[in-house]
Amino acid sequence: MVAADWPGVDPEWSREIDVPSTAAADGPGTVRRWHLLDNGAQLSRRGITPAGTLLCVHGNPTWSYLWRTLLAAGSDPARPWRVVAVDQLDMGFSERTGTFRRLEDRITDLGDLTAALGLDGPAVTVGHDWGGVISAGWALAHPQQLAGVVLTNTAVHQPVGSPIPPALRLALHPGVHRWGTTTSDAFLRVTHSLAHPPLAPEVRRAFMAPYRGAGRRTGVGNFVADIPVDASHPSFPALDRVAEGLRGLQVPVLMLWGPRDPIFSDRYLKDLVGRLPSAKVHRFEGAGHLVAEDRDIATPVFEWLTGCGLDNGAAAFPAGVSMAADSPAAASPSPESGTGLPPLWAPLTKLAAGPSGGDTAVAEMAADGRISRSLSWSELEHNVAALAAGLRQAGVRRGSRVSLMVPPGVDLTVVLYACLRLGAVVVVADAGLGTRGLSRAVKGATPDFLIGIDKALAAASVLGWPGRRISLRDLPAARRRLFSVETSLAALARRGQLQAGPTQAAQDPDQDPDPDAPAAVLFTSGSTGPAKGVLYTHRQLSAMRDTVAETLGIRAGARLVAGFAPFALLGPALGAVSVTPAMDVTAPRTLTARALADAAAAIDATVVFASPAALRNVLATQGGVGQAGREALERVELLLSAGAPVPASLLAEVQRLMPQASLHTPYGMTEALPVTDISLEQIRAAEADAAAGTVAGAGNGVCVGLPVHGARVAVIPLAADGTAPGNRPVTEAGVTGEILVSAPHVKEAYDRLWLTQRESVRTAGWHRTGDVGHFDAAGRLWVEGRLAHVVTAPGAAVTPVGAEQAIEHLDGVGLAAVVGVGPSGTQAVVAVVETVPPARRAGPAAPQLAGRVRDAARWAGVSVSAVLAVPSQPTDIRHNAKIDRTRLSRWASAVLAGGRAGTP
Repeated sequence: MVAADWPGVDPEWSREIDVPSTAAADGPGTVRRWHLLDNGAQLSRRGITPAGTLLCVHGNPTWSYLWRTLLAAGSDPARPWRVVAVDQLDMGFSERTGTFRRLEDRITDLGDLTAALGLDGPAVTVGHDWGGVISAGWALAHPQQLAGVVLTNTAVHQPVGSPIPPALRLALHPGVHRWGTTTSDAFLRVTHSLAHPPLAPEVRRAFMAPYRGAGRRTGVGNFVADIPVDASHPSFPALDRVAEGLRGLQVPVLMLWGPRDPIFSDRYLKDLVGRLPSAKVHRFEGAGHLVAEDRDIATPVFEWLTGCGLDNGAAAFPAGVSMAADSPAAASPSPESGTGLPPLWAPLTKLAAGPSGGDTAVAEMAADGRISRSLSWSELEHNVAALAAGLRQAGVRRGSRVSLMVPPGVDLTVVLYACLRLGAVVVVADAGLGTRGLSRAVKGATPDFLIGIDKALAAASVLGWPGRRISLRDLPAARRRLFSVETSLAALARRGQLQAGPTQAAQDPDQDPDPDAPAAVLFTSGSTGPAKGVLYTHRQLSAMRDTVAETLGIRAGARLVAGFAPFALLGPALGAVSVTPAMDVTAPRTLTARALADAAAAIDATVVFASPAALRNVLATQGGVGQAGREALERVELLLSAGAPVPASLLAEVQRLMPQASLHTPYGMTEALPVTDISLEQIRAAEADAAAGTVAGAGNGVCVGLPVHGARVAVIPLAADGTAPGNRPVTEAGVTGEILVSAPHVKEAYDRLWLTQRESVRTAGWHRTGDVGHFDAAGRLWVEGRLAHVVTAPGAAVTPVGAEQAIEHLDGVGLAAVVGVGPSGTQAVVAVVETVPPARRAGPAAPQLAGRVRDAARWAGVSVSAVLAVPSQPTDIRHNAKIDRTRLSRWASAVLAGGRAGTP
């Protein structure tokens, strides 16, 4: 097989070079023959001067072919880089040396090669698998040439007491090693099978090409044998030297990771991030060990080179010299915004020390309608401080990630504020993500500690969630061993209280955490793809608290019923009494009217927060509310509902249940909550303006009102292909585009999603929300849907929400979704409607219903090609309201192509 037979490789890149060896494995005067893929001569022939060199090092059992996309990208005259992809000795098409080469030899080998090539920088190393360690070793040995480091699915350290991955343990077993790695090609085939999606047959053949025959696979077996399983291994000192050396690296670093990797899992990424905290990190959800095959890595690598200024031909670029455009701080609205904010727990401390210290601060309800547990402000302050002291003794430190898997209520409130006060980073991934989504989120966040109820601890044991485990309550010894639990919150609280004495628990001996230090990783709902971790600093959480207080007038002394889990945690920060009603917090639609009324009566509530799905069930079950409960609801002053569009008709029904309440529907997202706010009266006024046509731009979407206190909102105009390619924010009436927000409480960054973060802040000073909408002449924002759900019909981009609203006004129709079917640019508009009562089976709608749906959509300016009916729409778990339009589009495509309808 020759270079012409390698898909994606220009034969001109393939070359060989003789290199004098200085490795300990070779004798004096030894010369080794290397094979490379190198575009340097090609660039030179074209008269192109590259900005620098990418030195790409494969792992085991791949070869330089792994880097073909980087070679192609580096050959682009618009951004030329020399790319030297090596075949390590005994690997690929390089010489079979007949020697056993250890890690130290391979690092030396690479240095010998670059010396023979005359490579003098600026150089950026790119490594995968054990090539990551070797390239990092070269980087540390050549600081004058080094300009940057790229790492993909690799490891530089094996945690003490932690076994190596099972696949490698099997490959090292004496009864398997030689046969599995050398005699047969099993190790290669298993590695190639880790690609997601599977490798094309011709690509698989190219990867196998250098390893035909046992004599060509000796290096594969030796590579496996050289894995330092513990400190006694001959290569351990070299590995340890590389691992510790990385801590002092002063160049930009990029890590691109496939988390679906049975070998180099997220725990190895966590170790690397700890050594290189300034690195840009992107986890490609769904990608695995062969991340360079699973995803396009060339585009992010070259974007990173540009963002770091490395494409200017500059020499080494020390970390921290300048701020790249994707830096969260670069997107902050202004230096003065949010400065001097008191920490999130300041109201709690103040109330505990004042005359209200004995009043109820937080409570939770039992199914019988009575308060089952509660704490006063002084008790809450004491418990938080005691637990903080106990957690600190258990090893929780500033920056430690702590996953909280505790239902909303007293316990979650105490542990949340204890962690924040310590400076730990709380990871909040709720059960509303579903088992798969929750597992993906927890593994991606790589917490140091996991605190949970028994159900969460059992899941952690079965699903392999990371983190030292702490139970909520004291567990019997057998169960503690079963769940690998070290201690309990109850035990830590007792320990902290003993340390602090009977009257005041110990505070962190240091000052409060840095306002700009990470405080929390909160996860999106996962309704538009895998849930994303959203990183907030202490300053941003405090700004969120103050924005909510200023916008909605929630002050200390307010009494809050939180039917939506995340909002319950803001109660103490606002100085508000908070109670969690008896419900399944992972399913908002389980909130009944009686449970809501009981909670309201228990604290004489002034504020209620519930999702639209929860409100629908409250209305459906209001017959079960007694007189005392009705009177409690009638005293509510403010109702908040968010998470999905809230129809005015639904709010009007709720108004009858809470006649004294001002009904508000804040618009926002996990990344920025809230962004705008609107009341029922304002919704009615906006709808009247839209119907009368008296205000330009009114209509076609959900009116979400005006920007909240301290926020700015704008849009980037939508193009005909359904994208928002520009970077000039506008606020003119009637211009539909991607919605942007700038505010002190906007997130710091997406967690370990560098590409996603970069895209979200590419308009300087703004967060791009991924929602689409427009302003009317009164300055009100109208949301028209998600950018990803825009239908690209011939000659026009169709946003879904306006047509969906018109369809949902029809009798016999519940939720509606407008989706696109077919190739982008020529998509047909399909309406999928949930019928009332539910249809017996999903499929094409009855002709009469289809006609009415088409007429309603036409009134909204949308021409519908097909109408399908479903018993119920697929919605997200957290809100029970956000329709999965991407899933519906796939289903509709299959049905309209003649496939079996089934369940969407």
